[in-house]
Amino acid sequence: MTKNKTERRAARVRRAIRTAANGRSRLSVFRSSKHIYAQVIDDAGGRTLAAASTLDKDLRTKLKTGADSEAAAEVGKLVAERAIAAGVKDVVFDRGRYLFHGRVKALADGAREGGLNF
Repeated sequence: MTKNKTERRAARVRRAIRTAANGRSRLSVFRSSKHIYAQVIDDAGGRTLAAASTLDKDLRTKLKTGADSEAAAEVGKLVAERAIAAGVKDVVFDRGRYLFHGRVKALADGAREGGLNF
């Protein structure tokens, strides 16, 4: 089965992240046209340690839309807060198939501002 360009890019990024992780958890990002989602994943244990998205109730009321950089920055801060509460301070950033630009970059900056190291 042939993979399209975005699937190949996602596989390439995840392969590089696995080699560079050194036991750290992974901050994974999914971006849709209307929302943005972030998860801190422990690949060794195969479980999600913390998650946040623009669909969370406290963010939904505060944000005008879930599809802009301001919303992504708020999601980054919230996932950082939840990850630190779960005992995770150091992560590796998994941008998936998305370029590190716009909303993805805003989420990363918000997570750094929230206290995560990557």
